[in-house]
Amino acid sequence: MLRKLTLAFCLIFVAGALYAASKEEKRLENCAVVMQEILNLPDTIPQELLERTDCIVVLPSVTKVAIGLGGSYGRGAMICRSGKQFHGPWGAPAMFALEGGSFGLQLGGQSTDLVLLVMNQRGAESILSSGVKLGADASVAAGPVGRDAAANTDASMRAEVLSYSRTRGLFAGISLEGSTLRSDDDANKRVYGRQISASDIVLNSIVGVTAAGRHLVSVLQKSAPQNEKQASK
Repeated sequence: MLRKLTLAFCLIFVAGALYAASKEEKRLENCAVVMQEILNLPDTIPQELLERTDCIVVLPSVTKVAIGLGGSYGRGAMICRSGKQFHGPWGAPAMFALEGGSFGLQLGGQSTDLVLLVMNQRGAESILSSGVKLGADASVAAGPVGRDAAANTDASMRAEVLSYSRTRGLFAGISLEGSTLRSDDDANKRVYGRQISASDIVLNSIVGVTAAGRHLVSVLQKSAPQNEKQASK
C-alpha cells in the first residue's frame, strides 16, 4: 500500500510539473501571436522605433483584478537583442509579470494586450532589477502610433520605456506609471528546467532559445532583425 501511495504521489507531482510547463509554453506562444497581430495592424508601432529598441516586453491579456480599485495583473515575456550593446539577433525570452497600477481598463473582466519597448540599456537593467516600478525606477511614456509616425517626439526621446495597449481591436499608447514589472522566477524555472535569473537569460545568454520561444524570436527577427541605433554608430 505504501508503495502504491508513493507511486501515486510521484505521478501526481510529475503530471503537475508537466502541466505547469505546458502553461508557460502556451504563454510564450500567446506572446508571439499577440506581437504578430499588433505588427500586422495598419496603425501600429512605428517601424523606426521597433528597429531602435533594445528589448521588448509582451504581456497578453492583462486583466483588472478588482472593479473600482484599478489594480491589474498580467504575465508574459521579455526578450532582448543579444550582445553587450544589444546589436545581435533576438535572444531567449524571460518570463515576466506586471502587477498593480491603474491604466484605464474600462470594464471588469476585460483584458488588454500590452507591449513595452525598452529603448536603452539603463531601461533594460532597471527592469531586470527586482520589482521595477514604472515611472519611478524606469521612465515610461505612451508610445506614438502609426507605422510611419515620427519617432523623435519628446516622449520617445526621453523615456526608457514606451508602452502600448490593444483592447477590443483598438491599439494605442498607454500610461503604465505606478505598475510594477518583475521577473516571474517560478515560470522561468519551468521553462528552462532550473533556477535562473532573468538577467542571465536575456543579457548573459546563459541559455538558448527553447522550442516554445522560437515563434516569438522569429516574429521579431523578421520585423526588426538589426538594431539600427547600433548600426548608425
